[in-house]
Amino acid sequence: MLDQIHLLAAVTVLGVLEQAYFFLQVIYARRMFGVSPPKISGPPEFERIFRAQVNSSEYFPIFLALLWQAGLFFHQGLAAALGLLYLCSRYCYFTGYRASSLERLPAIYFSTAVLWVLMAAAALGLSHFFLAHYVGLNIPRLLLA
Repeated sequence: MLDQIHLLAAVTVLGVLEQAYFFLQVIYARRMFGVSPPKISGPPEFERIFRAQVNSSEYFPIFLALLWQAGLFFHQGLAAALGLLYLCSRYCYFTGYRASSLERLPAIYFSTAVLWVLMAAAALGLSHFFLAHYVGLNIPRLLLA
């Protein structure tokens, strides 16, 4: 069983570490720019860092759900590779947004595309499972016959 989920678990841990890094960046920015909680506004430099972290946090549950569904029902290796691409693109998004709101755009478009591919893999995998398990229809076997 563990050999079927170890890559997904590793990507999940990396994702959690990335989220922790983003949280720490907000803490450092609060100190640097003198923005005490619960304030969320301050200099534009702080607000960009804050928004990058919040946006990344908002998408993280979606990413995790799609990563695990695609990995369990479609292919663990592909899902893990896509997960790494997603995490890299979110890091690029964070660093780009920190510099300028326009520099975040290529990375956000790329990370969104990766989420759509994960969603497609999850949907295909789940569809195959339900069709094979409940209807007795094995599409890959029919296509290869």
